[in-house]
Amino acid sequence: MIKYNLLCKNCNLNFDSWFSSSKEYDKLKKKDLINCHNCGSLNVEKNLMAPKLITKTLIQKNENKELLKYQKIKKKIHEYQKFIKNNFEYVGENFAYEARSIHYNSKKRNKGIYGIASKKDISELKDEGIDTQIIPWVKNENN
Repeated sequence: MIKYNLLCKNCNLNFDSWFSSSKEYDKLKKKDLINCHNCGSLNVEKNLMAPKLITKTLIQKNENKELLKYQKIKKKIHEYQKFIKNNFEYVGENFAYEARSIHYNSKKRNKGIYGIASKKDISELKDEGIDTQIIPWVKNENN
């Protein structure tokens, strides 16, 4: 497979297209089967393009980007966890019971609740009209 950057000489649209080989491109071009998807013109030519070589440096940059992205997400999750711990009451394994108590008995609480529930419990709570959210929880390595 080869990817060419193509230029429509009619509307100046730049676009990429994949071909099985350079010979396949030439064959399709000769049969007037390559056209601009914007204006329909057959006046489409290969455009200059720089190849992107995969090097160790490029691989390391991509790995570093992925690591930074992971760390950023993890940091955001820790921020959410801190907010939840400071503003909600932890009810542990009794989450489903406590959520029902609040919903059906109009049990007033100063804080919302958070805790542990199975997927089945969450599904049942939602079926009963009790709004719940699943939040990823990451253990803090410092503790």
